[in-house]
Amino acid sequence: MPAEATETGEGADSSRGGLRKVARVVLLDPQDRILLLHGHEPDDPADDWWFTPGGGVEGDESREEAALRELAEETGITEVELGPVLWRRMCSFPFAGRRWDQDEWYYLARTTQTSTEAAGLTELERRSVAGARWWTCQDLSRAHETVYPTRLAELLRRLLDEGPPAGPVTLDTEIV
Repeated sequence: MPAEATETGEGADSSRGGLRKVARVVLLDPQDRILLLHGHEPDDPADDWWFTPGGGVEGDESREEAALRELAEETGITEVELGPVLWRRMCSFPFAGRRWDQDEWYYLARTTQTSTEAAGLTELERRSVAGARWWTCQDLSRAHETVYPTRLAELLRRLLDEGPPAGPVTLDTEIV
């Protein structure tokens, strides 16, 4: 179950038929580890997964502004260099009793700040986010846990080996 829905914000209720615009962050530290959040269904902590920080665009903010705001709210990390959009993905999944339809853009960012504090979580996030962890590419490759987007280990390896793509790569649509 994707934790992409653990963020709530303006326009987050996709049951009204709208496509939620989401900005996510592929945050790398100086050792090229990626920060992932550990999410789960609010009423079933055993139904869990890992996902990149990020969330819905609010009001008239840009996706870049949303990426930085969500990163600060979910991790406390504000000292970042926001880079290009790496990937785009459409996804649809059930979470917390509703269906979420999202158009996600994944931004590259780098930071030297590795301590996290999730001080700005929404009520739903407080019930469904269990923490954060820095992962090496090797950690991801060996992981038996569910990670979103799928193929993140492969995507991260390509990013580290080849650098950012010339333009955003469209990932496979994920419907759960």
